[in-house]
Amino acid sequence: MISLVGVRGASHPGDDREVFAKVLIANRGEIAVRVIRACREMGVATVAVYSDLDRDALHTRLADEAYALGGKAATESYLNAEAILSVIDRSGADAVHPGYGFFSENANFARAVTDRGVAFIGPPPEAIEVMGDKISARLAAEQVGVHGVPGTTEFITDPDQVRAFGAEHGYPVAIKAAYGGGGRGMKVVTDETTIEDAIESAKREAMSYFARDEIYMERYLTAPRHVEIQVLADAYGNAVYLGERDCSAQRRHQKLIEEAPAPDLPDEVRTSMGEAAVAVALGCGYTNAGTVEFLYEDGVFHYLEMNTRLQVEHPVTELVTGLDLVEQQLLIASGEPLDFTQDDVTISGHAIEVRINAEDPSGGAFLPSPGRIDSLRVPDGFGIRFDGGYEAGDEISQYYDNLVGKLVIWGRDREVAIRRTLRALADFEIRGVATTIPADIAILEHPDFAAVTHSTKWVEETLDLSTVSSAVQPSTTGDDETPTTRRDISVEVDGRRFAVSMWIPEAAPPAGPSPRTRAKRSGMGTSGSGTGRVVVPMQGTIVKVLVAVGDNVDAGDTVCVLEAMKMENNVAADRAGTVSEVLVEPGDSVGAGDMVVVVE
Repeated sequence: MISLVGVRGASHPGDDREVFAKVLIANRGEIAVRVIRACREMGVATVAVYSDLDRDALHTRLADEAYALGGKAATESYLNAEAILSVIDRSGADAVHPGYGFFSENANFARAVTDRGVAFIGPPPEAIEVMGDKISARLAAEQVGVHGVPGTTEFITDPDQVRAFGAEHGYPVAIKAAYGGGGRGMKVVTDETTIEDAIESAKREAMSYFARDEIYMERYLTAPRHVEIQVLADAYGNAVYLGERDCSAQRRHQKLIEEAPAPDLPDEVRTSMGEAAVAVALGCGYTNAGTVEFLYEDGVFHYLEMNTRLQVEHPVTELVTGLDLVEQQLLIASGEPLDFTQDDVTISGHAIEVRINAEDPSGGAFLPSPGRIDSLRVPDGFGIRFDGGYEAGDEISQYYDNLVGKLVIWGRDREVAIRRTLRALADFEIRGVATTIPADIAILEHPDFAAVTHSTKWVEETLDLSTVSSAVQPSTTGDDETPTTRRDISVEVDGRRFAVSMWIPEAAPPAGPSPRTRAKRSGMGTSGSGTGRVVVPMQGTIVKVLVAVGDNVDAGDTVCVLEAMKMENNVAADRAGTVSEVLVEPGDSVGAGDMVVVVE
């Protein structure tokens, strides 16, 4: 058993002690808000950190203290370890909650925190090293008799490794981030021709989201369900599993809808999965909350990976078990033992979580839709919960993940939960950005979802989204309303954020677009229009240019790669011809409608 390292005041069972005095949340968005609210309920003070773009974000407004990290992109702010460690020292925080993404599965960061005598609210660094590295995690699972799909136990350093694996096991092959999860940094190779591009793209996304670009590979199953087990383990050898979640409704290997318990799963499989998950956790000396993921197909389950953190979809487990997982995380990290056993865990009813992402699912494209939320009205009623990271007036930036919030619904059974979720989605109103809500409704209304015949590839391969549209809704605010002269703004003093109110004249909006914007958009067209003026569909950063002046291209050929909201998107030519102009280069920031390539 790996003991807690560097936890200030950790004690053994029976000691009279309090939970932490002040917790720093090394994250942003809805998970930072979720942790702040849990801490507030427990009487624990909170410290937020923020980038330049998040100075007025919801998590900074809710926290007791907020400190600037500087920078815009995640690599300059939320992945700046030295800046966060400096805030830990300056704020006097005695614990750090990493949320998910960013540094949540980074052993070096966890060790740097605990070396300061500050608690890391998660597993010990040693457990993160074993399970955070997906290759060593496979080996650790096999040592306790839990086996996964065929895969490698070494990093990919050469495309020939993928060719050899594909020749032996067949295609498709999944190339995955070795130090991440959640579908980030994962690319599927369908044949030899796409290996190099998939490797480059997976490494870029992994570095952008997890600050490490090591990758590995495994066989990509044809039509599995994604079923995962929530585990809790304390520092005294006690571990339990809290049922399972089905997360099979996905696009781009990222989840759209999750539910608990997993429907149409034999009881013996539930038990075997749960026991396997606990065995994996105990085998690596795990403590705190974690999730063991499996792929389930044809009555057989395969170990996939262990996520050494809190999952985005943890609320569905909370609703069916009655346990606050963030509260449990804080208690375990403070040295408390679990105060219940496996026999005490009961599952009541059914819960569904719908991720509300700022994406336009029209035609199944799921294009990121950054922008300002003009208005936001969330549903209410029995069994309805919303975990959000934004309020009306907040900006969803291209630099970060596009999750607006999570609508979580409880019902006495799955049928009731589905009906209640559809009602809540119909009541959900958001203006200013496109969202995935229309696609979520299409999934929940589909007979395949009701019959549980969907798989992880069902959304992209079977679900018809050709008529689905999520156009950006304009604000309902009229131009003739009386301008508000009060301004609530934030100021920084020695890097610490303070909120103040000022009464000043409201500034008039700019008269029109800047000359640069007007010039760049003069050739604006739509995909498939055949104009030869290739434009980007959203705001983002060019990460790769694949053509040069004089190159011949066909309609549909990728001319450049655009990163927006941590996802890479191929921008394609809309007609065949010869490239006459290339207007961008890697690193350029572009806006929706900006022309990047001209094809004559």
